[in-house]
Amino acid sequence: MLARRITVNSFVLLIASYTMGSRVLSLFGISIPVVQVGGLIVISAGWAMLNQQDGGDRDTVSGRTVTCADALNQAFYPLTLPLTVGPGSISVAITPGANETTHHLGASLLALLAAATGCAFVAATVYPCYAFADRLASVMGPSGMNVILRLSSFLLVCIGVQILGNGASKLRGSFAAGRRPGGVALKGSEWREKFKP
Repeated sequence: MLARRITVNSFVLLIASYTMGSRVLSLFGISIPVVQVGGLIVISAGWAMLNQQDGGDRDTVSGRTVTCADALNQAFYPLTLPLTVGPGSISVAITPGANETTHHLGASLLALLAAATGCAFVAATVYPCYAFADRLASVMGPSGMNVILRLSSFLLVCIGVQILGNGASKLRGSFAAGRRPGGVALKGSEWREKFKP
């Protein structure tokens, strides 16, 4: 049930990012590089997983009961966002939606169908990862799962750093070129007013 919920959440979040993401960002004046700087959240989650204690956490988990409602309450945050669909996925989904310039109905529907198919494929690959995680854990054993957890946490930190680096370099380039983060050139008076000492 939890795997199905995360799969549906991932699909809806990716489709919403593709169709409405650029409009929401422009409404609040946020650019895609700023969303990529949100890789700090991914770094934080990976760092917390990397530094968690082995024995204490296992004893705590084995000593308490978790209801289905408790598990489903964490289906969106943190399991869907940011661990499954994070700033990198959202910015990748927003980019083609923001660059969609065609106003022909057939081409727009075809692009939306292609995006929905891609998002459905990505969401479908998420399902077995969560649905069969317990079987993988029983096969790997506690020490094998500890190795997988540490490696995946390290990779999560690296992915977050890469996303953050991409966003930061684009922001630095736009500021150096005298442009707003969205790519619109600042006028001379705006530049002086915004960055006056």
